[in-house]
Amino acid sequence: MVKTARRAVRTPQRGVPTFYPSGRYNVLNRMPKLPSYLAMRVPLLDLGEQYRALSEPIREAIDDVLASHRFILGPKVQAFEKAICAYCNVPHAVGVSSGTDALLAILMALGIGPGDAVITTPYTFFATAGCIARVGARPLFADIDPETYNVSPSAIRRCLEKDCQMDSDGAWRAKNGEKVRAIIPVHLFGLCCEMDALHEISERFQLDLLEDAAQAIGAEFPFGGGTAKAGTMGDVGFFSFYPSKNLGAAGDAGMIVCPDETLAGKLRTFREHGMEPRYFHDVIGGNFRLDEIQAAILGVKLPFLERWAASRRAAADFYCAEFARAELTERITPPAEPYRHCGLTNHHVYHQYVIRAPMRDPLREHLGKREIETAIYYPLGLHEQKCFAHLGYKKGDFPETERAARETLALPIYPEISREAQRYVVDAIAEFYGSQLANQPKTT
Repeated sequence: MVKTARRAVRTPQRGVPTFYPSGRYNVLNRMPKLPSYLAMRVPLLDLGEQYRALSEPIREAIDDVLASHRFILGPKVQAFEKAICAYCNVPHAVGVSSGTDALLAILMALGIGPGDAVITTPYTFFATAGCIARVGARPLFADIDPETYNVSPSAIRRCLEKDCQMDSDGAWRAKNGEKVRAIIPVHLFGLCCEMDALHEISERFQLDLLEDAAQAIGAEFPFGGGTAKAGTMGDVGFFSFYPSKNLGAAGDAGMIVCPDETLAGKLRTFREHGMEPRYFHDVIGGNFRLDEIQAAILGVKLPFLERWAASRRAAADFYCAEFARAELTERITPPAEPYRHCGLTNHHVYHQYVIRAPMRDPLREHLGKREIETAIYYPLGLHEQKCFAHLGYKKGDFPETERAARETLALPIYPEISREAQRYVVDAIAEFYGSQLANQPKTT
């Protein structure tokens, strides 16, 4: 029988809870082992508490849409676009059907297609490179920073300087002759890339800078002598509101933000099949419209985003403290926080809490047996995906990406996660490494 909670009685010596049977300790740190009957189910993400808290205003917002009969690009979409402009401090926001369609619309509006190339990271969700390929352009990959898992600016410079060359017109071209048009950094897991360095590269090589902020809405970076939010530091940025994101819809939804009025106008045209005015098409766009009901739900949730981000950071801090308590700091590597002491509130928004762990796959199996849900983001670098074999990359080309794919593991994190659940997760990790140490052959 699996219990969902457990109760600790008064703690005796050295902080050891009395619900642990005596005499059963981990070799790793002499902490008590977890008895199997104390199993607790810990999901990777639990949206139940969020919905219970907001169910009434969400239902009211949906009812407003149903009563209005305005289901496509109505007042809820306009209101949400305006709210995102205010939140991100940008002049233009364009609601679209998903984060994937946001990038697709951006590439189409910029005229990126056959004969072009775009530099991005091989360690990210498939859609980033997938959209580049869908418009007929060539993805060029640059390896990641081993601490942040974000694309490395120095790797992008190497890609441009060693794998590309400047033609007589001053354009940079890939080995196959494609014109390099843009860089797409991905703010992975809720942490901003090094946007100052990337901005310098984009200006030096005259490339568009397109921010994939699908996982990082609200994340901040010390940019240009001030503070800027993810998605607002390049030529254009975009977000995903997939249900599991920090700001999640009840289905697919996305948003594009940009400072340029002309580009924003193009994007509004491209999201409606390239139609402007109605039934007249100078360009071919797509059906990329943000659904009115999704905008209504997101409009209810947006005012809570900062509070949820703070709760995620508090959960991350607790994990770090528990790793120290369980003497795991020499075993696992917690997420990097390079901007923590830069005076930023949202230096990290922890869309995922990703550790680097030896024996990752056996650890994950062990946690699964303890009813702890985890995830691997991502099991393969994009350069190893079969559909990108034609790009000519091979195993070993991006060693940091491949190492992250082997070693990283996402632990449960969401605003409402209990400290008891987190402690259970950490104790289960300590139990695994303790048992591994105990099973090592003794030397004389």
